[in-house]
Amino acid sequence: MASEKEASRGLEWQVTVPGGSSVKLESDSVPTAAGWRMHRLKSALTSKVFDFASTVRKIAADDPRKVVHCMKVGLALALVSVFYYTRPLYDGVGGAAMWAVMTVVVVFEFTVGGSLYKGLNRATATLSAGSVAFGIHWLAIKSGRTADHIILGASVFLLSSAATFSKFIPTIKARFDYGVTIFILTFNLVAVSSYRVEKLLALAQWRFCTITIGFCICLTVCVVICPVWAGEELHRLVMRNMEKLADSLEESVAEYLEEEGGVDCNQKLGQKSQGYKCVLNSKSSEDSLANLARWEPSHGCFSFQHPWRRYLEVGAAMRQCAYCIESLDSCINSENQPPDSVKKHLAKVYAKVTTESSKVLKELASSFRSMRKPSSIDYLVEDMKNTADELQNALGSLPQEATSLIVETLPLITAASLLIEVSVRVEGVVHAVKEITALPCFKPTNGEELKAQNKAPSTVA
Repeated sequence: MASEKEASRGLEWQVTVPGGSSVKLESDSVPTAAGWRMHRLKSALTSKVFDFASTVRKIAADDPRKVVHCMKVGLALALVSVFYYTRPLYDGVGGAAMWAVMTVVVVFEFTVGGSLYKGLNRATATLSAGSVAFGIHWLAIKSGRTADHIILGASVFLLSSAATFSKFIPTIKARFDYGVTIFILTFNLVAVSSYRVEKLLALAQWRFCTITIGFCICLTVCVVICPVWAGEELHRLVMRNMEKLADSLEESVAEYLEEEGGVDCNQKLGQKSQGYKCVLNSKSSEDSLANLARWEPSHGCFSFQHPWRRYLEVGAAMRQCAYCIESLDSCINSENQPPDSVKKHLAKVYAKVTTESSKVLKELASSFRSMRKPSSIDYLVEDMKNTADELQNALGSLPQEATSLIVETLPLITAASLLIEVSVRVEGVVHAVKEITALPCFKPTNGEELKAQNKAPSTVA
């Protein structure tokens, strides 16, 4: 039996090779099914690790500020942990130092406005909830042993219900949602613990002090080291959306009028013409940034009371324009296309309307980029209106053979109508932007400055 077991363990394969010699292969060198599965598992794991590394590298390369933000969070936590590692500081705050750590973890956001929003909401809610809970605790003590737990239970029910209902009010939901949540949490913690814990006032004081310390450390690191302002982010977002809208309009019509160029050219045009989708999907980002920007102090060209809500009006006007471009893109990609002869009849007018509308959007984007008032926007809008009128007149002068083929020319007429509507909605964007560029933070152009300087002496005289 032993010899059979040894033989079974040492199974060998004998292979005859050319020349009459033979080679013995041990069974361990022959790949098994389990070995193949392990090999595939290792390959899949290695592939996922490389994919994850490439994703991380791409995120860091696209926006290096995210890497800086991660290091800022680490620095803030390292600073606040000094209250644990340094004995004199720990003796001063005791176990309440954990609230400072929790404050940094919860409050620190990517933008200064986000950190201010959460920090001020947390501090205000903690102070107000602690004060209300302490007042109710004092009232419960004065009411005697019989009614104290009834008063505490009723206050927890009523205040928690009222605070939760307030989160359904749109204005409170937009600006104080986080603060209401912290109010509910703090009030219940203090109110419930006050029934059993002595020295409630000292406990509330230490918690509020450590939360304030954590907020101050968080805010200092966020503002001093490479600050990211929500107001500037909103300004850049609106500016980029104007550029994307102009590019998508140009490329959509260029794709429609493209007769030659091959598949590669059409693919490139198709990729560029999808910029309007970014404009349609940016509403939530605009709302969030506008809400956070209102909490920020003066920075750069923007004052504390800068009308950030007007940026939302510009965004809404651009989305109205983007809806038309989306319909235009659907019309372009329709299977039913007009004859080439009819398309050539309107090609130049199509291109002119598109170019003029795109010029207006790019001029507005340039104004946002340079923080200067758009000097030639009125002339560009007038040119856009004139080309839209030309397109409308060109539709009435289509050849007789084209008007007889109603079904085939319908996409052409639809595209022309959409282009005219785009020019109208671009004008709406201009009106919304003019309300922002009229602010003092937008400087006049060089030509307007010279005119103002030349008029100044005559006015004095």
